[in-house]
Amino acid sequence: MTIMLDHLQDGDPRVERIASAIRVVPDFPKPGILFQDITTLLLDPKAFQDSIDILVERFKDKSITVVAGIEARGFIFGPPIALAIGAKFVPLRKPKKLPGEVIFEEYVLEYGTDCLEMHVGAVEPGDRALVVDDLIATGGTLCAAIRLIERAGAEIVECACIIEIPELKGRERLGDKPLYILVETKSPFTEDESSWQKSWL
Repeated sequence: MTIMLDHLQDGDPRVERIASAIRVVPDFPKPGILFQDITTLLLDPKAFQDSIDILVERFKDKSITVVAGIEARGFIFGPPIALAIGAKFVPLRKPKKLPGEVIFEEYVLEYGTDCLEMHVGAVEPGDRALVVDDLIATGGTLCAAIRLIERAGAEIVECACIIEIPELKGRERLGDKPLYILVETKSPFTEDESSWQKSWL
């Protein structure tokens, strides 16, 4: 069973195509959760290209010098955007995945913490950064990415995600940092709402 995402009503047929290519899988990875599955978007070359094209059009004239992709699905969308706009790509990874010297930023989960790591020197003072991920839910991971990049002395120009779940209010946690999205979905959970917060943090 799949459930279609609601798409942004901006009149661009490419957005319709992108929204139609993303499926939402009920009760994954646990009962009560609606999982936004972008793998079906990747199986549709035209819709996948549409998503990259729209983001490139958005950011090509913003003098961005670095595109930072959040592990793991930010690694899918970030590199082609970076290549198209002439920016370097920097992976923001989970702990102990990067060799060499790193800086890290912790963020809070429902039970415990996690963190993102970045190579020292990958982002430099004066860089203008775009942060890319596939989805924003509660915004915790994006906020950690923003803090990490700003600690390196860069300016956050904007954050970009393919999907937003407005009900989880992640955009509010970003404060004054702009967020650009392609499609949105109304609810992250099925009739069983008890477990959604734990799974979306």
